Formats: sequence, C-alpha cells, structure tokens
Amino acid sequence: MKIKKVVCSAGRSGFYFDDQMAIKHGAINNGFDYIGETELEGFTAVRQAGESISVNFVLEDGQIATGDCAAVQYSGAGGRDPLFLAEIFLPLIEEKLVPFYQGREITTFREMAAELENLLIDGKRLHTAIRYGFSQAILDAVAKSNKQMICETVAQEYNTEISEKLIPIFTQSGDDRYINVDKMIIKKVPILPHALINNVTTKLGVKGELLKEYLQWLVKRINELRDDSDYEPIIQIDVYGTLGELFGIENHQAIVNYLAELAAICEPYKLHVEGPIDGISREECINNLAKITELVDQRKLNVVLVADEWCNTLEDIKLFAKAQAGHMIQIKTPDLGGLNNTIEAVLYCKKHGIGAYIGGTCNETDISARICMQVAMAVCPDQVLAKPGMGVDEAYMIVFNEMQRILAIRAKK
Repeated sequence: MKIKKVVCSAGRSGFYFDDQMAIKHGAINNGFDYIGETELEGFTAVRQAGESISVNFVLEDGQIATGDCAAVQYSGAGGRDPLFLAEIFLPLIEEKLVPFYQGREITTFREMAAELENLLIDGKRLHTAIRYGFSQAILDAVAKSNKQMICETVAQEYNTEISEKLIPIFTQSGDDRYINVDKMIIKKVPILPHALINNVTTKLGVKGELLKEYLQWLVKRINELRDDSDYEPIIQIDVYGTLGELFGIENHQAIVNYLAELAAICEPYKLHVEGPIDGISREECINNLAKITELVDQRKLNVVLVADEWCNTLEDIKLFAKAQAGHMIQIKTPDLGGLNNTIEAVLYCKKHGIGAYIGGTCNETDISARICMQVAMAVCPDQVLAKPGMGVDEAYMIVFNEMQRILAIRAKK
C-alpha cells in the first residue's frame, strides 16, 4: 500500500499557548486572558490561541490516515521546542515533507517512525509537534493498510498485550478549579483535579495556605457529592515547581514536611503531586526531585511524586527513571516528538519500576487524543490524561469513549 497524496491544513487546538515564565513572574489574570509582558521567544501575548496542523495521508485504496501536529500549552519553557505556529511551519511541511511522503510505500510503524525521528531539514531535526503529528498519520496508515485498529498494530510491533479494562483517566480543571471538580465527581472521574497551581502568591499561598484550604474544600466536596461508597478518586495536583519557589529548591526537608501536611489533609484519598520542584537545568531538577522522592519514601508518606518539568524527551525520561526522580513520570506526548518515543518511554518506565503516565497537553486535538488512547491501550500505562481542553466534559468523553470502543470491538472479535 502506498501513500497516494498528502494534504495538510492549518487548524486550532483544544486550548491556548501560555507564556509560562510571564505567568510565574506575575502576569495578572484579566478574565480569561492575562495582562503582562511576554518573556519567551515567539509569544506576542502571554496567552494566545493554540494552533495545530492536520496531516492527511490519502492511501491508494481511498482510505485517509490522519494525524495532528500540536504542541504543549507551555511551549518554549523547561527545555521544550519553541512556539508552534501554523504560518511558520506549514510552508516548511508543504515544501519538504509533502513530497517526501507522497508516493511512499507503507512499511512498518517502527521503521517509518524511526526514519521520521532522524530526518534532518537544513541540518536540523523537525519540531517536536511536526514529528508528533506525522507519526500519528504514519501509525494510522500502517493500521489501515493492515486492516487493524491502531492498538493492534502497536501491540503486534512491540509485542505487548492490549488492555482488557479502562486505564484510569486524569482530568484537568484549569483555573476553574471548583465548578469543574463538581463535574469530575458527578462523572466519577478516577483521578482529579490538576488544579493548575502555577503561582505562589495567588494559588499556593505565601505560606502554602491557599493550597491547603483548596484541598480541604476538595475532600469535603468529594464526600458531599459522591453517591457511591466505592468511588475513591486519586487527588492529583500540579504545582509547577512552586513548592521549590516557596521553600527554596535546596530545602528538601521543608518541602517534604509540607507534602506530609497535604497528604494528611487528603486522607483517606491518595495524593499525587506533579512537579513539586523545578530547577534551572535538567540535572538540577533530577537531583532535587530524586532527593525529595527519597525523603518521601523514608517517611512512607501516602504521596506519589510525578516528574514533569525538564522531563520532555525519551532521553530525559530514561534519566529521571534511572535516578528515581519521582515515583511516576508524565510522558508529555507532543514533547517526545514521534509516538514511537511515547511507546518506548512507557515500556522503559514499566521495566524499571517507575509509574508511567501518558499525559500530553490540553492544547492538543481530538485526533491526537484518540490516537494516544489507542497507543495507551496497547502499552498499558498507569494513567492517561483527558485531553484536549480544560472543560472536563469534552476531554473526558473523547478519551473514555475511545477506550470503550476498543474494549467493545475487541470483545466481539
């Protein structure tokens, strides 16, 4: 089977690009927007509309394989590739990649994805968003040429077993961390609420008091709204390194003491804390997070630490896993480039006893989210992210329904 034609189009993503540095340094909320000076290259506003590029392979038999190029909300920060704008990257795709793939024979995903990952244009690797989108289209094309679901193609090529149950879904509240929690509880979301704790003064509290108050409210709200005694969600909050900002990145014991207070507030629910500490480099972040993880384990706290910042590539993930920097690693799918790297990252984490979380970003699309769920069902991570968007309902529907379809279809085969 050959790729007869490649058709690309500019699109929107499910959320926005945010200048993380400007927000951390005090950009002010103005309704849904922010007021402040931009700090990261390429940004013309602290918050600007998210963009994507759709990649469509028209196959010889008339089927169309699709993938969406997309980048994370906080592009350009924490060692990531720069802002992904369609007006900049679509011409490059049309000039270099469309002729490269038109007329190509479809082989295996692993072969074609490796070729994409190593492809150089003017001596440079392709932007992670481009590798992400084209790898989706390649995977879809291989599956369609073999008359398989995507999960079946992945399982066949990587010798894995497809999950026979739903993988726990983690939903994001965005800044609307109260009303969106109600939605999550009503729908019995397994892991909630993210909460977007990305500023010390306005969200964490200058003594950590605001987050404590929020978690107290959250536990009370779960107990008030849940109508099923078997519903015991995991509480996962993303603090974007603000604990390190508040207590000092070398004051590991103070951070762990605070984590112990948070865990006690969340009882009887298990607590996951994503990105407790950051650093000015990958190495600094790994060292700090590894030390905090060690201290948490020594005290046997009911806290799972999730690595996030500076953990972007497959190489990064391997280094975090080897150093035991965190109990779980978020595999931010667009940041890894090709989906082959996401697959390898999950398998590596599982082999080395580290939790694997197929995340990504609210700034993806329905297409990339569905393909990620197909991959997830084939490699069985510990949890997956509901995406795209921050509205809860739409993202949860997309990923939940995709996994349910896989289970239902396979049950009838």
